[in-house]
Amino acid sequence: MILVTGATGQLGQLVIHSLLKKVPAFEIVAAVRNVQKAQNLKDLGIQVREADYNNPEAWTATLKGIQKVLLISGSEVGSRIQQHKAVIDAAKKAGTVELLVYTSLLRADTSPLVLGQEHKETEKMIQASGLRYSLLRNGWYTENYVGSAKSAVEHGAVLGAAQDGRIASASREDYAEAAAQVLTLQNPKAVYELAGDTSYSLKELAAEISKQSGKEVKYNNLSEADYKAVLIQVGLPEGFAGILAQSDSAAAQGGLYDESHELSQLIGRKTTPLAVTLAAALK
Repeated sequence: MILVTGATGQLGQLVIHSLLKKVPAFEIVAAVRNVQKAQNLKDLGIQVREADYNNPEAWTATLKGIQKVLLISGSEVGSRIQQHKAVIDAAKKAGTVELLVYTSLLRADTSPLVLGQEHKETEKMIQASGLRYSLLRNGWYTENYVGSAKSAVEHGAVLGAAQDGRIASASREDYAEAAAQVLTLQNPKAVYELAGDTSYSLKELAAEISKQSGKEVKYNNLSEADYKAVLIQVGLPEGFAGILAQSDSAAAQGGLYDESHELSQLIGRKTTPLAVTLAAALK
């Protein structure tokens, strides 16, 4: 039995659909916080179990009879270490878990991104657990940037603080396929550094938005502080705005670049080009 945490989330649902191409539905368990939101998974024949990262005691029952676990990192930045610990501890206690797979961050152990710290600490807990593990060090999702493409067209600008930093992103579906592949391999590696086959700067992203939209869009590079201020001004919480601005700044230091092509090797095809994901976002 394979359990996927955060199964109603964007990545979790894609992982499950990828898994369904490899294993029968009765071998998949979806761990979700709100069972009522998982009816679509039940309709696919998948067993749904209630689980909350903030309720450690519940994970004992959730992991009963489970051999493989995909721990999708939580979304509550600042609380994730304790949340992940609940799952890791329960997996140790279950006695049946043969593999723990975790969605980490590209080069989490050395990443200049502030987001890397919680991933780094989670990796340490997993490595100390005694469980067999695979760390999926995912690079940036292309959706993180193209999600604001329509706004960029409207205002004629892409804003950021990445300077000329290269971003080797891949689509969320690419990373989901990789997770499903690792969950079904006989002997997966302990660490995978995963990123897109090709890279781009934010200036090149702006040029591609211009090309596809037919409207001129330029890249305006800001300081990290100024970019954070703009993000707050458009309504983002200060903490989240700071994380996004710092992530952009870290991209200028190479934090989002990789040329190993390990992701495409794992999924057996080239990663989804920026232009393709952007075209879907502009529809």
